[in-house]
Amino acid sequence: MAAPAPPESAGGGARRGPGTGRRGIVVLGVFNADTTYRAARLPRLGETILGERFALGPGGKGSNQAVAAARAGGSAHILTRLGRDTFGALAKATWAEAGVIPEITEHDEGHTGAAFIFVEDATGDNAIIVAPGIAATLDAAALAARAELVGGAAVFLTQLETPLAAARAGLEIARAGGARTILNPAPVAELDDALLALCDVITPNETEASALTGLPVSTLEDAERAAAALLARGVGAAVLTLGARGALYRDAGRCLHVPAFDAGPVVETTGAGDAFNGALAVALAEGAQPEAAVRFACVAAGLSVTRPGAAASMPARAEIDAALVRGAAAPS
Repeated sequence: MAAPAPPESAGGGARRGPGTGRRGIVVLGVFNADTTYRAARLPRLGETILGERFALGPGGKGSNQAVAAARAGGSAHILTRLGRDTFGALAKATWAEAGVIPEITEHDEGHTGAAFIFVEDATGDNAIIVAPGIAATLDAAALAARAELVGGAAVFLTQLETPLAAARAGLEIARAGGARTILNPAPVAELDDALLALCDVITPNETEASALTGLPVSTLEDAERAAAALLARGVGAAVLTLGARGALYRDAGRCLHVPAFDAGPVVETTGAGDAFNGALAVALAEGAQPEAAVRFACVAAGLSVTRPGAAASMPARAEIDAALVRGAAAPS
């Protein structure tokens, strides 16, 4: 990514930029131990089929996004709860390897999160069931206890795998402290306008954007209309991730489409959205303008789908920068 331009609000309003003394990126979310099964298809109820492969590895949207941000060059903190168990040890080892700073509590009365991930062998598409464990007890009080950290961030990023009350409290504290706020509304849930108004940036995929707006999202024109509907509900900027078509950015003053980055054959799409969100947070924390930030995120996502796994697929900053240079040099 080129040297960041002066900080600018992604949402069009007067927002404080990253600034000296801000603590990089704070991610509220869940760690899950991903149990990944590859097979030709999902079994029907009551049916047993043979799979092709199995893998156990680190996952969870919040954890993946923190890993993505750290590997993309950000100072990334993860705010969550773990059980005192084998999967909790896996979480801490994963973060240590990636350079993520854990802001966690550990508990005996609940388990660390786990997820069942089915991957269709022919396409790499996936279906997921998440059991968040002790992280499901995160609440507003847990965020209030970390108010200095959350409000002092350059960027605060959350998803909806934690209880909604925790996500809302995090967004409120971050907004009050001057942090830029990003909501990745996954898994999608019904959200009120007051919560959406706390979001400087919202990053739904096509399915999530359709669920939030009641509009179909099949074409770029559809995506523009859905983004406009989200702005009308109070968000500062909408970034719709569109899979192989890249991403669409819209705020009060502009609308732009950034094509996907083709890094090679698709192996697995499980971590693509998390790679995108973590890298987007890094770019915004560094003061990048919207188009450059979305392009940086698209490149990170494009690289991630060429390798298996979730956290394991997150690209390093050097890979992203090199891919951006190759993309800039390629003929249009």
